[in-house]
Amino acid sequence: MSTSVVLPALGESVTEGTVTRWLKQVGDTVQEDEGLLEISTDKVDTEIPSPVSGVIEEILVQEDETVEVGAVLAKIGDGSGASSSDDAPEAAPAEETPAPAAEEPAPAESAPAEEPAPAAQPAASSDATEVTLPELGESVTEGTITRWLKAVGDDVAVDEPLLEISTDKVDTEIPSPVAGTLQEILVQEDETVAVGSALARIGSGAAPAAAPEAPAAAPEAPAEEEAPEQPAPAAPADEKPAEQPAPAAQPAAPAPSAAQPAAPPAPAAGGDEITYVTPLVRRLAQQQGVDLATVSGSGVGGRIRKEDVLKAAEAAKSAPAASAAPVAAAPAAPVEVSPLRGTTQKMTRLRKVIAERAVASMQATAQLTTVVEVDVTKVAALRDRVKGEFQQKTGDKLSFLPFFALSAVEALKTYPIINSTVEGDEIVYPAHENVSIAVDTERGLLTPVVKDAGEKNIAQLAREIADLAARTRDNKLKPDELAGGTFTLTNTGSRGALFDTPIVFLPQSAILGLGAVVKKPGVVSVDGKDAISVRSYVYLALSYDHRIIDGADAARFLGAVKARLEAAQFEGDLGI
Repeated sequence: MSTSVVLPALGESVTEGTVTRWLKQVGDTVQEDEGLLEISTDKVDTEIPSPVSGVIEEILVQEDETVEVGAVLAKIGDGSGASSSDDAPEAAPAEETPAPAAEEPAPAESAPAEEPAPAAQPAASSDATEVTLPELGESVTEGTITRWLKAVGDDVAVDEPLLEISTDKVDTEIPSPVAGTLQEILVQEDETVAVGSALARIGSGAAPAAAPEAPAAAPEAPAEEEAPEQPAPAAPADEKPAEQPAPAAQPAAPAPSAAQPAAPPAPAAGGDEITYVTPLVRRLAQQQGVDLATVSGSGVGGRIRKEDVLKAAEAAKSAPAASAAPVAAAPAAPVEVSPLRGTTQKMTRLRKVIAERAVASMQATAQLTTVVEVDVTKVAALRDRVKGEFQQKTGDKLSFLPFFALSAVEALKTYPIINSTVEGDEIVYPAHENVSIAVDTERGLLTPVVKDAGEKNIAQLAREIADLAARTRDNKLKPDELAGGTFTLTNTGSRGALFDTPIVFLPQSAILGLGAVVKKPGVVSVDGKDAISVRSYVYLALSYDHRIIDGADAARFLGAVKARLEAAQFEGDLGI
């Protein structure tokens, strides 16, 4: 008797895997759940354990070969089988019966279940192909056969429906992968099996025949050279297919191999911290509300089985309510308590200046804020593409701030009212754009100035902003580096804020707050149709003095900045 080892489902959307290394060789003895081979996919690298104990009789997929989920990787038997010379999994199910049996085309009904040793053997041709349960959607780990559309002996064409499958997400038909004759049905209606399990065998030969008058045929089959999968005379007592009044494709001898395909998906390591948890067990645990980390497995090597999950669920239901208390979540990390708590401190000189200027600004001006949302997906892509080269050539990290600064100073040139100041009853329009950059320091908020920012490229802006910020925090600025600003940028997003309503500090008339760049779903146009896509967005908040700047002025300025950022045509402005 041989058991097929198939490639199980190894995660949502994983459809294939590459054999990286065999841990066992043909002829080696393995224990149930002992590692057989290593598999690599585009999402996980893992070991595939043996579904049963026995001897490796055949390895069907070599190292560095890539196969689909459900493909047969190896055959494990009791040691009586010979290593097959076939190089394809389709050859494995070949089983021949003695010549006399082939002459009896008796249907399943002619082989009564009460016969002590049914001699029916599938007359499958040597090119038989296994039909496996494919993946039927993300997170679908099993399916129930609701109806067979073909019977043993029927001819089927490629893609012709074979059976109907029902899952918790979809009801669908499973088509035939090849053209041929349905030789054997391995899973009956109303049975539930895991993804990758073998459902039937299709070959080019005739349908299987039964030979009730030759009861000695079954025990003699293991001696055949062409039948490495034939079981030993003593078949396991727990093999259910032998007890069912199934069609002729369900004879007693091959039944054990028919029952086995449901087991191979058990090796599928469904989790990161739990060893060898099958998708079936993991889903059952979710349904029952069982934390797998608290379950002790009774399988080989501590593997968690369905019975363990059900037992844990029963125990949780019967446990008294008081037992829920010890299962409380771990306490949060202790809160860091500031030494200033419960004290009184005098304002520093810098804090007094900031406070006085903020109050004076709010009393002397009429301030309000306009906010726009900007799609900076293209800027993010450009930044990711060039940041390595940018740092190598300039020595500076490329953040979003220089892109925002360049876009803002260009818009200031077009809409100079945002860059203006009020002197009495006159509006002064500077001939330059001196951008103040708000810097958070231990002493308080300071705003060093990037002079003539409108004449600088992204590399120059990045270098000067980084230099001014570093020297501001180290208290190494010169007095004139804090004076002369005509417009301010404050990067409130650096602390995670989506946006705020910053205060304009005199004599300036506007300040632009830059929020955090975050990813979220957005509507984009694809071939003229709306579609949902993951995009990068930022909020830009412009606070301004309404005495001279109207809402329309603010909207035009923000519109220009938005258009520049969303176009993301900065390659010529990088300065590298």
